Amino acid sequence: MENLVEAILVGLLISDMTVLASSRVAGCIRVTAMQGLLLGVLTLLLQAEAMSLRVVLMAGIGMLLKGGVFPYLLARAGKEAGVQREVEPFVGYIGSVLLAVAMLVVAVWLGTRLPLQVHAGQTLVVPAAFMTMFTGLFLIVARRKALTQVVGFLVFENGIYAFGVATVGEVPALVELGVLLDAFVAVFVMGIAIYHINREFDHIDTDQLSSLKG
Repeated sequence: MENLVEAILVGLLISDMTVLASSRVAGCIRVTAMQGLLLGVLTLLLQAEAMSLRVVLMAGIGMLLKGGVFPYLLARAGKEAGVQREVEPFVGYIGSVLLAVAMLVVAVWLGTRLPLQVHAGQTLVVPAAFMTMFTGLFLIVARRKALTQVVGFLVFENGIYAFGVATVGEVPALVELGVLLDAFVAVFVMGIAIYHINREFDHIDTDQLSSLKG
């Protein structure tokens, strides 16, 4: 089982690298959906010794929302807005990959320095969670398209979710559902905003919003 957990965590890290190196918005959305499915499986594996109906429900709801509902809403918003690629990001893709390597080094260092209780033989859990959070934050600040920034928000939330599953253990269901609800509302509102911005303007580059005057 530990090998399977490590494989999922490696897949999570690879997905972080992929979303940073990709200019195709649809591809980034699919990678985010894959992350949601991987986190659901990770939850079941890490809680295998204390498996309960609640754990299965939380994992299932997370997989449904993160792997299905959220990506669908983003893909629909992107289709309506006509967004296919992140053409001119603030940080280029080669630079993004180089920074991703640096972020991975920092994530591994934090994983070795923080006195957190993790499952034996699963030392990659915390670095993978931090790397996913760093990736989400980087997408939010380094990309121009509002849709890509929403993807960054979801990736960041995936990192928080992975960190909580790995280190906190038993979390009240109300708290978990509250986090998922916040993410759902954010994606829903941003989808509406993207649609209206695209209807009024020729693009959804957020850096152009600073030129608007009342």
